[in-house]
Amino acid sequence: QVQLAESGGGSAQAGGSLRLSCAASRTIGTINVMGWYRQAPGKQREFVAVITSGGTINYADSVKGRFTVSRDNAKNTVYLQMNSLKTEDTGVYYCSALTSLTYWGQGIQVTVSS
Repeated sequence: QVQLAESGGGSAQAGGSLRLSCAASRTIGTINVMGWYRQAPGKQREFVAVITSGGTINYADSVKGRFTVSRDNAKNTVYLQMNSLKTEDTGVYYCSALTSLTYWGQGIQVTVSS
């Protein structure tokens, strides 16, 4: 079982930056895939970025070149650095961990204003 806790959300102006953190309750090196998803009001949850235990990284087209996912195995934490924020980045951001099951954090609000 994995417990995930997101932090670092909040408000920013368009063009600004925020960094999200996701702290896991166990060694993330043993977790196959850790990722970030988001859900905007009235929309379905969508993929943002993932990083595998082998270091492979993938991004949604909408965030490529602006967002960076990384991890610190010593801290059991995955990060999402969000730069050049746009109003359409607004939503609840969820951290996920894929082992034999998929685990989700509680989500954290990110609001980008123009």
